[in-house]
Order: sequence, then C-alpha cells, then structure tokens
Amino acid sequence: MRLYAFIAKRLLATIPVMGVVAVVVFLMLRLAPGDPAAVLAGDVASPEDVKRIRIALGLNQPIHTQFVIWIGRLFRGDLGTSIISNVPVTQMIQQRLEPTLALATTTILFAVVVAVPLGVLAAWWQGTWVDRAVMAFSVIGFSVPVFVLGYLYIFSFAINLRWLPVQGYVSVSQGLGPFLHRLILPTLTLSVLYIALIARITRASVLEVLGEDYIRTAQAKGVRNRRLLIRHALANAAVPIVTVIGLGIALLIGGVVVTESVFNLPGLGRLTVDAVLARDYPIIQGLILIFSGVYVLLNLVIDITYTLLDPRIRY
Repeated sequence: MRLYAFIAKRLLATIPVMGVVAVVVFLMLRLAPGDPAAVLAGDVASPEDVKRIRIALGLNQPIHTQFVIWIGRLFRGDLGTSIISNVPVTQMIQQRLEPTLALATTTILFAVVVAVPLGVLAAWWQGTWVDRAVMAFSVIGFSVPVFVLGYLYIFSFAINLRWLPVQGYVSVSQGLGPFLHRLILPTLTLSVLYIALIARITRASVLEVLGEDYIRTAQAKGVRNRRLLIRHALANAAVPIVTVIGLGIALLIGGVVVTESVFNLPGLGRLTVDAVLARDYPIIQGLILIFSGVYVLLNLVIDITYTLLDPRIRY
C-alpha cells in the first residue's frame, strides 16, 4: 500500500510541474522576437495581409486570452493545429513518433550494454591501462559535440568506405535488416555521450562498493571474480547507475534533435527544428509538453525500480 500511495503522490506532483512547464513555454514563445504571421505571409506580403493572418490565427488577442484558450484545448486532448501546414499537431506527432522511438530505444540499449561492463572493468582494474582508456573515452565523449561525431561517421563509413547509408529511415515493418542498417550510424553517434556518462558513474559506484567489508569477506571465502562483480559489487551499485540512466534521458532528448537533423531522420527531433525555424507555436508547445511528460514519467518509473534493486529502500 505504501508503494501505491507513493505512486499516486508522485503522479499528483506532476500536475503542478507540467503546469509550470506549460506557462513557461507559452510565455517564452509569445514574448520572443518574431512574428509567425509574417513568416506565413511571406516577404512580399503587405502589412494588411500580415494583420489578416494574425486575426485568423488569434494572435491579435491578449496573451492571457490566448493562454486560456490553449489550456482549454489541452484539457480536451487537443494540442492545436500547425500554423504553417494547417495539420493537427497530434497527427503530426503520431506520424513522426516511430523514428524517434526507434532511435531512442536502440541508443539506450546499446549504451547500457556497452557502458555498464566498461565501468565495471575500469573499477576492477583501477589504475591500469583499462581504467585509463575508459576514463579517456569518457572525457572525449563529453567533449566532442554530437553533430561533429555524426559528420565524422558519415565521412568515414558512408562516403569513404561506403558501408552504411548517409541518411534516411526505413520502418521496421519493411524488414528488420534495412531498419537496423539505417539506424547504425545515428545510434553510434547519439550513444557516445550516453556511454561516457553511464560508464563514468558505473566506475565510481562499483569502485565505492569494492571497498566495503562484505566484498573483502566474499574474496576471503573464495568467491570467483565474475560472481563477485555481478552478484555483490554491481548489484549493490545499481541504484546510482539506474539513476544516471534516467537523468541521461534529458541528454538523449537533446541529442535526438541534433542527430535526426544530421542524418535526415523524419522524427520528432527534426520536427522540432522545423517548427522552431518557422516559429510554429502549436508544434513547439506540443513537443515540449510531450518531452517533459515523458521525462517526468520515466523518473517515476526509475524511482519505483529502486525498491526492486535495493530491498532496504521503502516508500
């Protein structure tokens, strides 16, 4: 019952959080310089044409009136209609959702599978060349921007070696092979920063656990190294590792925007860039709200998994 009460409490706490996000996003976009009506009208439009478009879009109304109308639509599940394409925002998000989910899923799986063993090995062989190599990779991963890695991969594997395609997306419904073939370079590009973060935290957490008395006791009893690392060290260091995986979702969301632009993937990241350039308020607001909601819910799931990883934690 305590766990259910905790979940209900956290879900209720997301309401004011999302409310603050909605207010900030709405005011930030409305008060920023630029006029979407002028963008929609074109360079040769007259002031009267721009004025008519502003009236049609409701941009001539006071900001508080626009906000009340927008909130009312949100409660009905309506994210609005794109100013540029005149298509419902919900429909546009549904059309672009699959590439983003595919890229995020492959990136998370690949990063966790690679980073956790690297961090464990670096902690076990502290001070050796393995440890120094993992730490050097972490520094490089944090230092090199995502778009730089993307262009390096394109130049190396797509242009010079011709092993992989430069850009584009193939749905999983058209075959698993072509689907993964198109996602290899974007996944490698986006996962570097994620691997660097998880590997560094894993090393620090496992290194701290390896200094505990029960580890030395297990070693004295003759427990094999593999069992010692997995059953004793990694299991007791899992909570901070899972925490950083959840916090890294924020980095992943930002990286998706850049990666999809570099590799021309028709996902939510590319949609975000196009909407920002066109000052399409409804799309930007809808995407930020969805990203914020996903991030909040993922952190709730991670908090709940703490009880599975560490029985001492109770809510």
